[in-house]
Amino acid sequence: MCLGIPMQIKSIHGLLAHCEAKGVEREVRLLFLQGEELHPGDFLVVDRGNALEKITEEEALQAWAVYDEMLAAAARSG
Repeated sequence: MCLGIPMQIKSIHGLLAHCEAKGVEREVRLLFLQGEELHPGDFLVVDRGNALEKITEEEALQAWAVYDEMLAAAARSG
């Protein structure tokens, strides 16, 4: 099972986007979203360096809230 990570586009260069999430920056391939209109500031679900889906900022924040809860629970049990 894979968990897609919400990331925000900082810049776009062809089929590559420079994205950021929680201070971590990555180059993300946009091949699967060629038909989408994408702009800096948009949010994407990213898995293994590939953008899978464009999402709203609210959806990204909700996903990060869940991930933060999971990380906190793991830290408490570890």
